[in-house]
Amino acid sequence: MKLWMALLLSCCSASSWAAVDLGQFVRKDEFNDIKLSPSGKYYAATVPLEDKTALVIFARDGNKQSGVFMPGRNAHVNSFDWVSDERVLIGLAEKFGLLDQPRLTGELYAINADGGKAELLVGFRVQGNGPGTRIQPKKVESIAAFLVDTLPAEDRNVVVATWPLGSMEPFTRAEKMDVNSGRRTTAAIAPVRNASFATDNDGEVRLAVGSGMDNVSKLYYRDAAGAEWRLINDQNAFGRIEEPLGFSVDNSVVYLRVRGDGQGPDSIVAWNPATNVRTTVLRDDAADPWSIIYRNGTRVPVGSLVMDGRHRSVFFDETAPEVRLYRSLEAAFPGQSVRITSSTRDGHLLLVKVWSGSNPGDFYLYDPAARKLEFLVASGSWVDPDAAAVVEPFHFTARDGLKIHGYLTKPRGVSGPRPMVLMPHGGPYGIYDQWHYDSDVQMLAAAGYTVMQVNYRGSGNHGWAFRRAGAQQWGGTMQDDLTDATRWAIREGQADAAKVCIYGASYGAYAALMGAAKEPVLYRCAAGYVGVYDLPMMQRGDMRTARSLGNWSKDWVGEDPAALAAASPNRLAERIRIPVFLAAGGQDEIAPIEHTRMMEAALRKAGVPVESLYFSTEGHGFYTEPHQREYYSRLLSFLSQHLGGEKAR
Repeated sequence: MKLWMALLLSCCSASSWAAVDLGQFVRKDEFNDIKLSPSGKYYAATVPLEDKTALVIFARDGNKQSGVFMPGRNAHVNSFDWVSDERVLIGLAEKFGLLDQPRLTGELYAINADGGKAELLVGFRVQGNGPGTRIQPKKVESIAAFLVDTLPAEDRNVVVATWPLGSMEPFTRAEKMDVNSGRRTTAAIAPVRNASFATDNDGEVRLAVGSGMDNVSKLYYRDAAGAEWRLINDQNAFGRIEEPLGFSVDNSVVYLRVRGDGQGPDSIVAWNPATNVRTTVLRDDAADPWSIIYRNGTRVPVGSLVMDGRHRSVFFDETAPEVRLYRSLEAAFPGQSVRITSSTRDGHLLLVKVWSGSNPGDFYLYDPAARKLEFLVASGSWVDPDAAAVVEPFHFTARDGLKIHGYLTKPRGVSGPRPMVLMPHGGPYGIYDQWHYDSDVQMLAAAGYTVMQVNYRGSGNHGWAFRRAGAQQWGGTMQDDLTDATRWAIREGQADAAKVCIYGASYGAYAALMGAAKEPVLYRCAAGYVGVYDLPMMQRGDMRTARSLGNWSKDWVGEDPAALAAASPNRLAERIRIPVFLAAGGQDEIAPIEHTRMMEAALRKAGVPVESLYFSTEGHGFYTEPHQREYYSRLLSFLSQHLGGEKAR
């Protein structure tokens, strides 16, 4: 493995980091994900670099690098799937900032395991063979394409969904595509706008789920290729959203994820198309399905990981062989999370990831027949899990009786009330803090702070009703949950009441400044990173982007201009009495820099002490290491001034 890591780092020209405390927290993981090829002959791994994510392929015998796919600036390998032992399909995304959510470009590339024949198969940048020939295997179209099925029974074809560009609300097609030539043939046309497709175990397109400009989800089913589509779920009619997960081995039963049925967290049901009977096969009392567990070597769902604080595995049938497999792996790594991330097609070799709140992740190869476990590589080899801060789940009851979950991260070897940083996550809807290694949280803990992360109402992972409880509650009950969490931490002896600051990014930055305005004596300071601070301006931007996004924004954020203005921190600056630190990037398209400049101007006009940091070349989160170092050094210095923790060295 030492040879593998040396090759990986050398091929990607990763930067070297100075031996300072801050270095371990701005350093990127050595890779994000890794998958076995169908026979186990190769690995493919995504490697994060400063402003891109590459794909590196290794031969498992000797861990010798065999191929590299290196995209351009701000481009990231977002997905990769082995189609055969010799061909990998790659989906690209773009990010314009470290915190920006990857935006899929709809371009699909393919590359051979030896690094050869790397080419764009479908996407808006596809070019034909020129006007001098009528042989054009690739369709030159302004479209986006996304993988639906790798078709394990075939070695050169996949099923993709294609979306025409230029139409904000398109009808999509399912097409069979040759991963060598890029040639595509139509397999199905969606009966609903913005549809994604699902196939059965024979690779036939059987389901389509989508929504129109009204954002109402509809699920369609057909009995076979060429058969008529029939509507089997309408969100408006039944009050629930259903999404396909897969089929039973004989294709007679469809497994669906169901949200919004009014019975708590999301469930998984088995639907029989012949009888139209739905049977609930999995519902956890506290948390949604987090990651689906499939039968070894197949695409047949058998269970799921759920994350009620920490991760645990639950199954449709406790007698299934996968139960014994997961229980044995979990026993081998007590106190950590375990997930099988990929396997050979015959199921004889598994790739297993193990991680925790103190461990970025280790990968192992597991031979189930021999019951042999072999360490492969660590995502963050420089992190010592035994020295990292401890992450513990907690929950409390909000003022209106709603149960709220979150995480407390503490420096090792400390007890009693500590200076605390409340760190609300971004999003806000459907996003949630998780039990994993978070370098920002660990950095704050290393500076001596207890860090509190709160999955306030509106967050994901606790059912549709919990998410909807945050609708139109910017500055309202979502903010109250953060206030209640802070007071809970003080009451429970977790935080020093005189030394609490609130800090967040994106929506978390909004919540930080709104918290400072609503609770002027609860917090000692506030920091906002790439935030939105003026809701009317934010909503105008949503309306310009797409009609469906504008409708979504009205539904979830609100549409009363006076109410939106009243919940905008930049219009409440006179209520803020504590020092503020703001940071933003000039190329941010999610939270344009104007939000931060308006917030800063309002604070200065109100006489509030404010520090600011701007980088004109950065987006939604700072990419480059020098900018990250300056930002985190300024943040730690700001917090140290008001809470007394350590500065960056």
